[in-house]
Amino acid sequence: MTDKSGAEIIVDALEQEGVNVMFGYPGGAVLDLCDALARSKKIKFILVRHEQGAAHAADGYARSTGKVGVCLATSGPGATNLVTGIATAYMDSIPIVALTGQVPTNMIGNDAFQEADTVGITRPITKHNYLVEDVETLPRIMKEAFFIARTGRPGPVVVDLPKDVQKAILKNYAYPEKVDIRGYKPVNEGHPNQVEKAARAIEKSKKPLLYCGGGVISSNSHEEVRELVEKCEIPVTMTLLGLGSFPGDHPLALNMLGMHGTQYANYAVAETDLIIAVGARFDDRVTGKLDEFAPNAHGHIIHIDIDSSSISKNIPVSIPIVGNCKTVLRQLLKEVKPVKHPEWLAQVREWKEKYPLRYKNDDSLLRPQFVVEQIYKVTKGDAIIVTEVGQNQMWASHYFKYTKPRTFLSSGGLGTMGYGFPAAIGAQLGNPDKLVIDIAGDGSIQMNIQELATAVINNLPVKIIILNNAYLGMVRQWQELFYNRLYAFTDLARNIGAQHCSGDFCKNRELYIPDFVKLAEAYNALGIRVTSKEEVVPALEKAFSTPRTVIVECIVEREENVFPMIPSGASVKQMMGGMA
Repeated sequence: MTDKSGAEIIVDALEQEGVNVMFGYPGGAVLDLCDALARSKKIKFILVRHEQGAAHAADGYARSTGKVGVCLATSGPGATNLVTGIATAYMDSIPIVALTGQVPTNMIGNDAFQEADTVGITRPITKHNYLVEDVETLPRIMKEAFFIARTGRPGPVVVDLPKDVQKAILKNYAYPEKVDIRGYKPVNEGHPNQVEKAARAIEKSKKPLLYCGGGVISSNSHEEVRELVEKCEIPVTMTLLGLGSFPGDHPLALNMLGMHGTQYANYAVAETDLIIAVGARFDDRVTGKLDEFAPNAHGHIIHIDIDSSSISKNIPVSIPIVGNCKTVLRQLLKEVKPVKHPEWLAQVREWKEKYPLRYKNDDSLLRPQFVVEQIYKVTKGDAIIVTEVGQNQMWASHYFKYTKPRTFLSSGGLGTMGYGFPAAIGAQLGNPDKLVIDIAGDGSIQMNIQELATAVINNLPVKIIILNNAYLGMVRQWQELFYNRLYAFTDLARNIGAQHCSGDFCKNRELYIPDFVKLAEAYNALGIRVTSKEEVVPALEKAFSTPRTVIVECIVEREENVFPMIPSGASVKQMMGGMA
């Protein structure tokens, strides 16, 4: 035991929780903590160029490693700039601990300089949050913060740190060995009776379908999923955040379902007589029109999830099982008998052959799908792919096959533009020997483009592949399909509010497009521009072999669309499956 200041206690807590890298931005309210961090020999502090970048980087680090990500910001605007990243992590159940500075305790509530009610602001978007009012409580709070973030359904925790608490001295400091939080007891094992019911339901089913969400990845239960699939011959579909929970190149993989899911996955959902949902929450992008979702499986849905509040929240469930996905699947594997479904698998194979993902590729135009396909071929699938949000995100989910967990990072629930690049920085720091690629749109990448400085100064060889169509592509696609091609405020290449646009008209107009190659060079990164199909592979090979931060800007066909697509609130019957 020894005497330590609040700031020193925080650093010791971080070290004891195994934190070796964190992301942040300093300010007056966290100067004491920054001073203590600078003296740590175990923690590498990454200075980002915007606090939102810190939160997203912590998120990307957590998703790619399975560890708790940590970020730091000062009070007031520093803390509020973390909010989008905290909300992103909350929606996707990602464990991060966000440390925020706060004005001294005697000034809270007096509208002091750079004061904001961080606890009040973040309460709806955190798993839990704390305002530390006494240094005596600080060791316990730090221990609890990490425990809460990583256990049960993971999520972000905010610890708000008044300046005087950081300065205060705690005598005889010792970091707690155990956590005992009254009322917080996550359930790991599923109820045996429910597991037995699930096993019998699987054995009786003629057309079972496994539906995997991000919970499979966060619980590290991908091996159990594969064992169940192969033991009982069950086709597998995945949510966006579930990609990688089951090998995308496996014969039983149907890949993504829902609004932009594959046709064959959605047809399987429409025909199945039993859904086994694991670590998924039946969100609106998956279900579409609720009363027409999986019509043959009504009354025949097994739902395994650590969070009881997610079960029957959107879709009524017949066999709920609350528990850790890995633990419950192990229970289920002991109980269920092997089953074969030759007719069902033959039907699934027929759909996969008849309705593959496809796009027009018989001309000279450079299309974004082609670029993603070449990324997959050049890397042979061995990379961590991070995406921004929009069309680039969907093409990355379609045309790159994910065979391992924690190799696809994307903002799912919140759909946060600007997420990808800082998340890729976090993933690269967590996986220094891996190739990390951010597949981006020209709209999203500009939201946190300043983090080029962070990547370059830390010698991070992150690769940014920009699919540049000079539009806010996904919003423009909706305007094309549902708003009579009135492209209101989505054209990034012209200073106009709205414009009816057809192919020749667009091509013949002079466009304003930022020069991302020069931008890369301005930050001392490598910039490469690609304008034709022939240039794609050489550019990728050069980028991936260069041990620097690289931007590859691909000037792609402007009005390419993402298909398949089920319009919002519609059902599989209204699926638009045509070529882009």
